[in-house]
Amino acid sequence: MVTWRRAQMVLLSAQGMPVARIAEVSFTSDDRVRGVIHNFNTDGFDSLYPKYKGGRPKTFTLPERREIKKIAKSKPTEHDLPFSTWSLTKLADFLVSEGVVDDISHEGLRILLREEGVSFQRLKTWKTSRDPD
Repeated sequence: MVTWRRAQMVLLSAQGMPVARIAEVSFTSDDRVRGVIHNFNTDGFDSLYPKYKGGRPKTFTLPERREIKKIAKSKPTEHDLPFSTWSLTKLADFLVSEGVVDDISHEGLRILLREEGVSFQRLKTWKTSRDPD
């Protein structure tokens, strides 16, 4: 689809249509049309094919996911850290500092851990009285 739209812009330009009209017909901006035409004049037909793949960025590999899960299920004290429970921010910082991953946000980590079935929620208990009063 992208290749076809770029080719259409170049063809309309070659037929003498003004940039503003090409932008209107292509539902894009004048700057975008000028960019496509400039790239075509510089790189020829290769410029019509997108160099990006688009879509969602690659997710973590299976070995990375396993290592993240293993560390998340461990206690921070096992890694000589001065706290007793993980927070998403602390775990994300630790994973990056240890080289397990290059970068991970705490939100991305939360989603990954949920997919892996790992939860940091503590059990909550309530003591209730059996006294009817």
